[in-house]
Amino acid sequence: MGFYVNPPADAFKAILRSKTYIDKSGLIAYTNQVLETSKMLTCFSRPRRFGKSFAAKMLTAYYSKGADSRELFENLEIAGMKDAQFEENLNKHDVLFFDITSFISMADSINDTIRDLQSDIIHELKEIFPNCINENIKSLFKALMQIHAKTGRKFFIIIDEWDALFREAQENEELQKEYIQLLRSMFKSSQTSQVITGAYMTGILPIKKYGTQSALTDFKEYTMLEPGVLTSFIGFTDKEVRNLCTEYNLEYNSARKWYDGYFPNRTEHIYCPNSIMEAVSNHRFGDYWTKTETYESLKTYIDMNYDGLKDAILDLLGEKRRRIDTGTFQNDMTSLSCKDDIFTLLVHLGYLAYDMETEEVFIPNEEVRNEFVRAIREGRHLELAKAVRMSDKLLEATLCSDEATVARILEDTHEAETTPINYNNEQSLRYVVIMAYLSAVDHYLRFEELASGKGYSDILFLPRNTSSKPALLIELKWNKNADKALSQITNKNYAHVLRKFNYTGEVLLIGINYNAKSKKHTCKIIKSIC
Repeated sequence: MGFYVNPPADAFKAILRSKTYIDKSGLIAYTNQVLETSKMLTCFSRPRRFGKSFAAKMLTAYYSKGADSRELFENLEIAGMKDAQFEENLNKHDVLFFDITSFISMADSINDTIRDLQSDIIHELKEIFPNCINENIKSLFKALMQIHAKTGRKFFIIIDEWDALFREAQENEELQKEYIQLLRSMFKSSQTSQVITGAYMTGILPIKKYGTQSALTDFKEYTMLEPGVLTSFIGFTDKEVRNLCTEYNLEYNSARKWYDGYFPNRTEHIYCPNSIMEAVSNHRFGDYWTKTETYESLKTYIDMNYDGLKDAILDLLGEKRRRIDTGTFQNDMTSLSCKDDIFTLLVHLGYLAYDMETEEVFIPNEEVRNEFVRAIREGRHLELAKAVRMSDKLLEATLCSDEATVARILEDTHEAETTPINYNNEQSLRYVVIMAYLSAVDHYLRFEELASGKGYSDILFLPRNTSSKPALLIELKWNKNADKALSQITNKNYAHVLRKFNYTGEVLLIGINYNAKSKKHTCKIIKSIC
């Protein structure tokens, strides 16, 4: 038993102590299935706070000969799965586990990371396998080969945060090449299958490309673009979140609005685990995942001056989708040559979701949408910042019942953000209103087409728990008048929808009309109490 070689199960044991642990042991069935096959090398990348390290620690506890973890797994899903080879592999493998971020933090200089990594692990291997490794050996894979030659033992290798050097030393190409060479020596060698039974790497970025070729072509990659059979292990599934909401008395539809949206294959909805767990712990919904990050990185990419980037971001904020070409992305944070590369990177970082079928990106949920608005407000992209400031003014005018100013700002937004070919249709009006109120995400959750009273309300802005502002209920009309829009809200009792959210208090009823002939907007606002 060692720190890097055959570690104990302590880390996973600590995870299991959480009362809200979600069983993801089904991942072990997949890794068992591919052991010592042509698919034995797995790289599974996903954003921060999506459970990467939990999975790496679970696999370590299961495979490591240095752990006695039957008691930890006997009540988990894997123990009861048919043909999962649970008994055959439980604590039966020599495991190497190392976290690249840990080696970076311990190195005197980041340039020493790869040298220190190999030196520290070889030192431990010599203690556990005495008289097997030549004294002058500095190559980790050569050390493993010599152990295998004398003992016949093979290794299962787990690397957590494999891509940390590409993120922490973005401009240090020499260090990156040294690291890739280490990985190639281990996983792209003719002796790999003789020495290694399998490998599992986890990180944020997929494996670095050189041109169109992956640096480690023998790995089977699962990413936020193509998670394949491992989709349910990206984060929490819809069923898991529904069960948590029931158990901890949380409103399921609000959980979906806040944290859902990653559904790459259109059949499974995936949620950010950290955000759901924080909501359970605090018993309220909020911006949890993004608070573990800084929007500085998002702001950096939004501020880049690529053709079409501004319009594309505004479309995404208005809940439109954008088709992108992911093929040119080099799987790093520096080789960005166009807006599609930026959007592909944002998919891997979790700021955008990706639809495999349509090859489109979109903002997945309210939590991430809030982060976009904050990044734009503080960013250097003047046109985007202007749109947010205009939205701030619109919200202020709405809350003051300044109907003329609301109509004027909507008119300006309509003209600026709608192409002539789409100018005169009802969908463009809805898009304009959503765009115009984009900064309302600081104070509201937005809902559309909710069944209410005797029909469907167009747009509802529901105040967040932390907001003292009134609810906004908006009805849209085309070539009619704003008074008729207001009448429809009252006659069909659309305010009834607020009872679904247990909302009581002031509500502004807002009627908006667009005249296609004059291209003028009108607005009527009345106050009501729910």
